[in-house]
Amino acid sequence: MFKEFKAFIMRGNVVDLAVGVIIGAAFSKIVDSLVADVIMPLVGRVFGSLDYSSMFLVLGPVPAGVATTLADLKKAGVPVLAYGNFLTIVINFVILAFIIFMMVRAINRLRRQHEAEKPAAAPAAEPEDVKLLREIRDQLRSRSA
Repeated sequence: MFKEFKAFIMRGNVVDLAVGVIIGAAFSKIVDSLVADVIMPLVGRVFGSLDYSSMFLVLGPVPAGVATTLADLKKAGVPVLAYGNFLTIVINFVILAFIIFMMVRAINRLRRQHEAEKPAAAPAAEPEDVKLLREIRDQLRSRSA
């Protein structure tokens, strides 16, 4: 069983997938930081609020003595619609999807260039039976003429 597991792990696909997941997780942190630390403050500056992640709408009664921050309201069990956090996550997704699109586009462009640089394959040699059939056809034509 250990040998089978070792053979499975040593396959190229599994190792490539593992590397992709690790790089993807690290890349996700970079995109999260880009959105939270660079893009959202700029968007907030343009639209009048600096921190979208703490924007919410209270959907129920707030108990006395509970602060009106998102964390405190959630801790107290008050139903809130945290649309600011959702907006931040959507922007994260759009940026990540755009970056992945650009990467795939670049890879496809490189792949097309690589295929265009390959020399054209020499035409395959004609099979012997096809040559023989053509000779027979040509002889029959010459006899009937």
